[in-house]
Order: sequence, then C-alpha cells, then structure tokens
Amino acid sequence: MPTSPSSAGEVPSTSIPQAPGRVAVAGWLAAGIVAASIADAVIALLARAAGASEDFQPLQPGAYVSFTVLGVLIGAAGWAVVRRRSAEPRALLSWLVPAVVVVSLVPDLAMFVSDYKPHADAAGIIALILMHVAVAAVAVAAYHRALPLNAMPPR
Repeated sequence: MPTSPSSAGEVPSTSIPQAPGRVAVAGWLAAGIVAASIADAVIALLARAAGASEDFQPLQPGAYVSFTVLGVLIGAAGWAVVRRRSAEPRALLSWLVPAVVVVSLVPDLAMFVSDYKPHADAAGIIALILMHVAVAAVAVAAYHRALPLNAMPPR
C-alpha cells in the first residue's frame, strides 16, 4: 500500500496530550467564575422572589461573587494538586469533590438551627445550598477544560 509523501515517515502519536497553557487555564477559570456568578445571581433573585429577606447578606452580589471567586480558585488549586500528585486523580476526585461540597454546606445547614446569620430564613438558606452546588458544578466543568485529567501537566 503506497503512502503519500506527507505521511511517509510519520510515527503515530501515542503520547498523552499536554495540558492547556497558562493563558488558556486562566481563561477557563475566569469563564467558570463568570458563569458561576451568573448562576448565583439567578439563584439569589429566585430566592428573593420566593420570600428570602432582602437583608440576608449572603444573597448580596458583593458577598456571593467574592466567595465564588475564592471557591473557584481554591478548588482549582486543589484540583491541580490532585491531578499532579495522584496516580488515579479521576477516582480520587470522584469522591473528594462531593465530600468538599457536603462539608461546605455545614455552615448553611447550621443556620437552620441557630441564629448564625441575621435575617436568615429558609428561602435564603436553601438558596445558599443551591449556590454551593451550582458553583461546584460550574467549577468542575471549568476544571475539566482548564486542567484536564487525561493530559500531562506542563513541567
């Protein structure tokens, strides 16, 4: 079977793809932050429409956007460490991500039984719980693009 000149001598690539560059990683993380912040805004608006107090500070944009940025960036750092150090990052992250989300819900759930935050009501607390889940879902999607588990991290 003849080969074309352009394919002669080419060796099929069996190497693991390289991860995206730093600019691409930053872009995916920024996109994740923006998308998660939009999801938070929608949840906050729906919560207020459902009767959540206007004075409940965690439903104010300054509060949830700040915590969203922090959460996405800290999550990305953790994802990168697991990706780099674990022999089986996919298996580890499959239980670690849900565990971290559950732990992040503890302060929200505590508000149901205490006066932890002023103006906390059921609608506001449920909104916070939904915000945690939404940010985690959006962030994990961004991490899969920015820091893919099947690609080698740049050395």
